[in-house]
Amino acid sequence: MTETPALDPEDRKIVTLARSARARNGVPEGAAVRDETGRTYVAGTVALDSLQLSALRTAVAMAVASGAKSLEAAAVVTESDSASEEDRAAVRDLGGPGTPVLVASPDGTVRATVSAG
Repeated sequence: MTETPALDPEDRKIVTLARSARARNGVPEGAAVRDETGRTYVAGTVALDSLQLSALRTAVAMAVASGAKSLEAAAVVTESDSASEEDRAAVRDLGGPGTPVLVASPDGTVRATVSAG
């Protein structure tokens, strides 16, 4: 992973987790979110005939299903330049409009930080 010096260690952790999920599962995207207690939830893209979910929406759903009340941050590792509006909306629904979404390339370099709002 390319080191991003200005990145907080906790944010670096969720980028690393997202990158690992993408690589381990051989999926287009990996994502991780951190809730208000510091717990992390990691997911990859879900691509079933009956269910299509991005990695970030899956990670948010896992957090909700596990009882998270809010999010501190989210990260997605993707080939895309940014997080989609749908992904940011899912983060916003749980974390609020100011929740940062770190967008990283497959090598772990954070290309952008966007707000969920």
